[in-house]
Amino acid sequence: MSIWRTMRRRVLTPGVAATRMDVRGFHVKSAEGRERLETVGRTFLAGYAYAAEAKHPTDAEEPLERVPMGFRGFAYEGAAMALAVRDGLPLGGGRHVERFLAGRAADHVYMVYVGVGWAMARLPKFRWSTLYAPDPLLRWLVLDGFGFHQAYFATDRYVHDQHRDPAFPWPHDGRSYANNAIDQGIGRASWFVAGADPRVAAALIGKFAADRQPDLWAGVGLAACYAGGATGDELRRLWEAAGAHQPELMQGAAFAAAARVKANLVQPHNELASELLCGMSAASAAKVTDEARIDLPPDGDLPAFAVWRGRIADAFVAHRG
Repeated sequence: MSIWRTMRRRVLTPGVAATRMDVRGFHVKSAEGRERLETVGRTFLAGYAYAAEAKHPTDAEEPLERVPMGFRGFAYEGAAMALAVRDGLPLGGGRHVERFLAGRAADHVYMVYVGVGWAMARLPKFRWSTLYAPDPLLRWLVLDGFGFHQAYFATDRYVHDQHRDPAFPWPHDGRSYANNAIDQGIGRASWFVAGADPRVAAALIGKFAADRQPDLWAGVGLAACYAGGATGDELRRLWEAAGAHQPELMQGAAFAAAARVKANLVQPHNELASELLCGMSAASAAKVTDEARIDLPPDGDLPAFAVWRGRIADAFVAHRG
């Protein structure tokens, strides 16, 4: 059986070359920036491999917990993708993601849901019903993960040509909002495509239709805070470049801060980005997201997720004046 698990890992795990910026055609700002973003990709694939080989989902926890704190969330994201793929395969068994979230992955729930979105991009649509994302608020992050995957691996189509599915087959209520959540993921991937260069990121987002740019800027803020790669001066330039979309930039950065705080993985670059973009510490920004969840209305014309994001943005606008 151990031989079978090793074979499963080798067959299911994408090649690490797929995360190299030269292979992807992404902008390289500096050697340091390139190393950071490529380490994110390598760590994601390492987490994927741990889960692809694991006999039981929680068997992946030990190697995941050995990943350096700055990158551990990406390893959990990759592991979630692998487990969701296994759930979706005809002979892959079931309930892998569910059992994963019952363990240490619960602290990484944001990243797990995003990882499920990566699997969504790799599975045929008729298997999407196998994806486990029960929280009606957070499951919109599955679409963020889907959008990131598409922009990362089909960059010309989704970033440079600004492709958008006019009728995305989201199987839940509020499907008219699906593309907004996907655009947050595309914006997040655009930070990688831009090599964490605020000037390039702003130019990429500026080519999209005006009504898409708020969600894209939210994704940029999320990536700039969670993944990092920018200096203090560059983050200040990012803030200036966002202009009218600074509220969305702050909302995305706050999402990143909340994910880091919940998993106890806050790093200096997270604190720097939170201070410069949100005007407060990562812990305080995370608290804003928690308070914005209180008494959310049920899904209506807008899903509760959209109301939540709007409340977060409004709170930061009030804070920063």
